[in-house]
Amino acid sequence: MDDRQNFTEDRELQENIENIQGASNAPAKKNGYRSGFAGGFITALLLVAVLVGGVSLGRRLALNQAQSGQSGETTGEESSEEGLITMDFLQEVSTIYQDISNHFLYDYDNEELRDGMLAGLLEALDDPYSVYYNESGMQSFNDQTQGEYYGIGCTVSQNAQTGVITIVNPYEGAPAYEAGLKPGDILYAVGGEPVTGMDLDQVVSMIKGAEGSTVKLTIQREGESEMLDFDVERRQVEINTVEAEMLDGQIGYIAVSSFDGVTPDQFIQAFEELKAQGMQGLVIDMRNNGGGLLTAVEEMLDYLLPEGVIFYAKDKNGVKYLEYSSDAEAALDVPLAVLVNGNTASAAEVFSGNIQEFGLGTLVGTTTFGKGIMQNTYTINAEGTKGIKLTVADYYIHSDRNIHGVGLTPDVEVELAEGLENQMDVDQTQDNQLQEALRVVREQLQ
Repeated sequence: MDDRQNFTEDRELQENIENIQGASNAPAKKNGYRSGFAGGFITALLLVAVLVGGVSLGRRLALNQAQSGQSGETTGEESSEEGLITMDFLQEVSTIYQDISNHFLYDYDNEELRDGMLAGLLEALDDPYSVYYNESGMQSFNDQTQGEYYGIGCTVSQNAQTGVITIVNPYEGAPAYEAGLKPGDILYAVGGEPVTGMDLDQVVSMIKGAEGSTVKLTIQREGESEMLDFDVERRQVEINTVEAEMLDGQIGYIAVSSFDGVTPDQFIQAFEELKAQGMQGLVIDMRNNGGGLLTAVEEMLDYLLPEGVIFYAKDKNGVKYLEYSSDAEAALDVPLAVLVNGNTASAAEVFSGNIQEFGLGTLVGTTTFGKGIMQNTYTINAEGTKGIKLTVADYYIHSDRNIHGVGLTPDVEVELAEGLENQMDVDQTQDNQLQEALRVVREQLQ
């Protein structure tokens, strides 16, 4: 799920299970032509590449008419369908507008009518990841990516079918955690405005704001008969994305909460420290990890895995691009289990899926989110004040595997014990998924 200024060829992929932490310890992200993927709630990794601005809307319509309006063909493709922008279509639009102008009972705004037409064009694609941004929406989309705003320190996700937005992980010590938000809380409104079904980028921008200001979040919580309101302070939040410790039996435990620019160094340092302490086995916890930078995933997998392809994308014509591979040097030399759940998405699925496909670890938990497609964001006017986000490619992990719509099925399936899913801090001895992962590793050590 991304955003951030100054164009680059760095091809970073950024999460869109949004990490609402404002200015964090992650590096500044770039803004412009972006492409992304993620896990099945509206969550996405976004590639930062080259802006496609400079073509006006009128110019694009003219091109569309020239290429497909009269001939029934699109460039490079045969089509039996008439082009979208035809004289008959324009006449229908004009007729509807005249009827509104002459007969509609209430006041209306022409700009809102135009926005509604353009938004409807994207909605008709029946793809929850393809959306239109008007000027305020585009501004919000850009604001959240430029590092100028501050957040509350939690991740959220959105169900692509229902539009419901859920709190995934309030980070300990961050404002959301201190205010009392819990995993599984449903975000009903921000500042009194209902947000169910709203584009997740816009909701995240509504949550972010000036440092020291507060935002009112209305929450629906399981077991509560009424909505709960929380006034949460916005401030700069720095999140340590990797936590590690040695457990009984010399089994290392590394939890990765997201993939930021600092994550590979933190992960490798944790791995090496555990190895220096005599680590005999390892559990990596990817539960509730909504993703992040693909470059971070690539660096971590290259460090752990033997030689092989770990990621590539294919466009609508089947052209392969963005291919990443690991080299022949592999640091992973102990039995491994990786914990996953339904909130394991995007980059975390790339990580976990490659461990499974290379046959170097056992996945334990529940089926992951499952979104194996990517989006690009394009401006649609010369000023760059309006734009669209459009699904443009499938992505694949090792063994040419695409997990869109299905996710990763664990090798050992185990549901988290009832009552634990909404707890902020779960005792390791009560965490039945972790205990199962430890059992799997110990069994391989015998």
